[in-house]
Amino acid sequence: MTVVAGRALNAPDPVSTAPLSRASSFSLPGRSSPDARASGGGWPVVREARHGVTILRAHGTRFRPRRFAGRATNYVTYFAFANLASLGVGRPDVVVSLTDPPIIGLSALATARRVGARFVFLCEDIFPEVATLLEDFHNPAVNRALDRVNRYLLRHADAIVALGDRMRARLVDEKGADARRVRVIHNWSDCRAIVPGDKDNAFARAHGLADRFVLMHSGNVGLSQNLEVLVEAADRLRAKERLVVLIVGNGAKREALQRDAERRGLSNVRFLPYQPKDSLHELFASADAFLVSLEPGIEGYIVPSKVYGILAAGRPYIAAVDPSCEAAQIAREYDCGLLAAPNDPDDLARRIASLYDDPAAVRSMGVNARSAALRFDRRIAVRSYYELFAELAPDTVHVRADAAPPTVRLKADTTYK
Repeated sequence: MTVVAGRALNAPDPVSTAPLSRASSFSLPGRSSPDARASGGGWPVVREARHGVTILRAHGTRFRPRRFAGRATNYVTYFAFANLASLGVGRPDVVVSLTDPPIIGLSALATARRVGARFVFLCEDIFPEVATLLEDFHNPAVNRALDRVNRYLLRHADAIVALGDRMRARLVDEKGADARRVRVIHNWSDCRAIVPGDKDNAFARAHGLADRFVLMHSGNVGLSQNLEVLVEAADRLRAKERLVVLIVGNGAKREALQRDAERRGLSNVRFLPYQPKDSLHELFASADAFLVSLEPGIEGYIVPSKVYGILAAGRPYIAAVDPSCEAAQIAREYDCGLLAAPNDPDDLARRIASLYDDPAAVRSMGVNARSAALRFDRRIAVRSYYELFAELAPDTVHVRADAAPPTVRLKADTTYK
């Protein structure tokens, strides 16, 4: 079975606690990386081979995305070259599109219809609601256009993948998606690659964390994480002498958060940049607990996938999210975390303090987290995607209910079993 996609999933975020190879890393045609662009000699589409798989990388402009004009130009030029790249995909059985950039699904749908393939719309986020998180992206005309594009793709998709039950409800109830065509497949972690580790490790000792209680945020420090509340909570916890609130990553909000912490004189808040991939195991193990936070009102439009890596690392977390969010549901169902009101620094401070003061509860919830991770393991998710594709293209491959899927060659960075 050959599967191609409307946008690449390049190497995952090097510090996120969900280093996902989402949906078997579909990537043809893909968005170019800086290295690929340099090796392409300025060509709009570059052909690569990796692990025996062909990848077509579509280029586009790379203006700074903080302004609407630059971001729009990047989207449009990439869209144009992705259409060009699609002419070289052959005759796939299934075409998959992600949702960012938000118009790329039009290229994927057109490709699927042109070659007679089935079209899968993989909703990692929902537009235009996600776009409103960007402070300079409040253009009513653009948002109406994105909404129409999103609804059009949902109507014409042969199958729709939602990352959780809340997202599924958003798609069906608010966007008019046909409930019969929506499949929930959670993001995941690789439980063989991410395992619980010893807190007393080289990374922890190098950063003075081995004898501290570490509450960690790891990943994007952006507009949707609502981390201002974490800094306020840390301000209320000055008396907890062993407490370190560690924010690892980069993003649009990092500089402002650092300035706020400095203004408050908070010695218990530290910042680290993205860490090398080979240090992730010790980075995760250095945390006693994590924070999973999300701006209220955006739940279901975005799914905080970092929770799956936290589970695999065997650590509890505080879910400062709306109660309907997947992170909150998992914490409740598996008793692997605590819930906090998303916009209440006092409540967040109380939850952090309760973990700080109860090491036995931290250990117990950590064990529960690892058990929960096995329910969201990469192999289970890959199997779910495989079965979906086989259902859409039954003449290509037959799936026995009791059998593991055979090797499926995807237009991706690797071949999965």
